Amino acid sequence: QVQLVESGGRLVQAGGSLRLSCTASERTFSSYTMGWFRQAPGKEREFVAAISWHAFTISYADSVKGRFTISRDNAKNTVYLQMNDLKPEDTAVYYCAAKSGPHSRSSQDYRYWGQGTQVTVSS
Repeated sequence: QVQLVESGGRLVQAGGSLRLSCTASERTFSSYTMGWFRQAPGKEREFVAAISWHAFTISYADSVKGRFTISRDNAKNTVYLQMNDLKPEDTAVYYCAAKSGPHSRSSQDYRYWGQGTQVTVSS
């Protein structure tokens, strides 16, 4: 069982930056594809970014491309989401998730989920 703990969410002004972190309890973290998803009030959970276990495959939602960067440090069992030029529409609960196997943008493919961290962007 992989436990994921997110941190770093807070209130920030539009145009600002945040870095979210997600630390896994599992030593086999380095073998998992990791993803970030978000869910705004009244909306479906949506894909934000994902990174394969070897970090050779990275993908982003069009809405965050060029502003967000996903990365991972397998020695620290941690995946990061650097968010720059934040917009009010980025306001959501951000979740990290883990899956074994190939890279995926679909939340249905991810088996393990964190509890989420709130990001609020004020205009």
